[in-house]
Amino acid sequence: MRITFALFIFLVARPGIAVPISPVQSEIRQKVEQILAGADQGGTDQSISSSVVLPAFYEQRAYRPAWTNPQSVQQLIQTLQQVDADGLRSDDYHLASILMLQENTIDESPEVTARRDMLMTDALIRLGYHLLAGKVDAQTLDSNWNMTRTIGDLDTILAMGNAIETAHIPQMVDALRPDHRYYAVLRKELSRYRAIRDQGGWPPVPQGPVLKPGMTDARIPVLSQRLAVTGELKAGYTATDTYDATLEAAVKRFQEHHALTPDGVLGVATLEAMNFPVQARINQIKINLERARWVLHDLPEDVVLTDIAGFKVSYFRSGAKVWSTRAQVGKPYRKTPVFKDRIRYLEVNPTWTVPPTILKNDILPKIAADPDYLRQKDMIVLTHGGELVDPDTVDWGQYPENPFPYLLRQNPGPNNALGRIKFMFPNKHAVYLHDTPSRSLFDRDQRAFSSGCIRVQDPFKFAELLLDDPQWTSSRIEEIVASKQTTRIDLSEPVTVILLYWTVSTTSDGNLIFKQDIYDRDEAVLMGLNEPFRFRDAPILEEK
Repeated sequence: MRITFALFIFLVARPGIAVPISPVQSEIRQKVEQILAGADQGGTDQSISSSVVLPAFYEQRAYRPAWTNPQSVQQLIQTLQQVDADGLRSDDYHLASILMLQENTIDESPEVTARRDMLMTDALIRLGYHLLAGKVDAQTLDSNWNMTRTIGDLDTILAMGNAIETAHIPQMVDALRPDHRYYAVLRKELSRYRAIRDQGGWPPVPQGPVLKPGMTDARIPVLSQRLAVTGELKAGYTATDTYDATLEAAVKRFQEHHALTPDGVLGVATLEAMNFPVQARINQIKINLERARWVLHDLPEDVVLTDIAGFKVSYFRSGAKVWSTRAQVGKPYRKTPVFKDRIRYLEVNPTWTVPPTILKNDILPKIAADPDYLRQKDMIVLTHGGELVDPDTVDWGQYPENPFPYLLRQNPGPNNALGRIKFMFPNKHAVYLHDTPSRSLFDRDQRAFSSGCIRVQDPFKFAELLLDDPQWTSSRIEEIVASKQTTRIDLSEPVTVILLYWTVSTTSDGNLIFKQDIYDRDEAVLMGLNEPFRFRDAPILEEK
């Protein structure tokens, strides 16, 4: 079940009925007026964060208390005690204060009843907000982010609801989570890795020489214990000091689960992954649960997903993956940005106009050092008006120290930096998907080699699938390539493309794949998850 924030409040709110105002209602009204006036409700854990939805919620129900059903109260408390299953913190949802106020309900004052009721409502609003939009504001971490969600409008929010009175809190909260297999697998594996941590974690495998199948080594019993903890080595294996075929298969499975070439060799990278702390893996899962909350509520049925940290591009049609291939992404100092756009057309036999940053930092120094560079790369010099310039008339020695007044363009051909085809979604970053002449780099585990664009290993098959037209087969596209003519082919309908950064992904059989944080982006998300609650600065509700 997919759910919007409006539907969330449909399940929370209920139209009010005019009745004589009680002392508790009077207290709620007074507190609501204080919130609307900008007053803090006192104490970090007892402060009301929702200054729009909560006042409207109580105004709409004539300030009557909402949490009069004891079963609903108990459901809320149990839900808040279990939010760590989503990688969230119960501290963000007033749990300590709610429990304290709940313990003393005998002869309590209207002021205490009102405060407890409003804290519970605020807690549920906070949790719904986090599950629907994430706790961390992605836009504060990356100015390129253009997937910030608004979650319903206030008129819709105020129109509906009965989950509190009817004790359907668990069902409502479950419906707020991303309805996606990826999110469900991460939640399950978060629980499993916490259990591993609580049982003592895994033993570190000592440093030593590279270990290959058939060799003997005193570290093998520890290696087998390590692999048994995370399930790559099945129960019942009896370790000796020989690296046998069973252990080799387990090491290969471990390598697959950590985005490493499954060669069965215990080398530096594999040993480093084995000795990665269990708490760090738990944090990695929590971080990617948060990323999932940012984007997985609104994925279109037809979408191209680029997994930057996983060096992969996948195409989903009608919600099913129809194609996937290896990719090369931006170097750590030229990071591929995270954003969303739409692929509108393909260009076969593209030219490449060198972007300003690459021109200044890479190309101009090479030309100054090697006068034959332009000819080798089949590049021409143009004015900004498109007129051809004789390169022999340019004083290359003064660049890149001085501003370069021309454009450099590489002609179509097998050595063109964009390869023989590119997939265009015009954007301010000048980033797109394309072919590449550097095809041997696809064999590497870590493939951060580009200047920001995404290089695709199997571009012609991708083009055929995107065009989805019997006349545009791979062979037809290759015929155009052979013509050496730059040709634009428009898609009949633009296809959404999303460039995302996941440091954990999942396999078809429900295992996790842990990846390197190549751009060091995980730490900022983890810090945001550990910070006190706050609503983001950008608007949350749609404006009518």
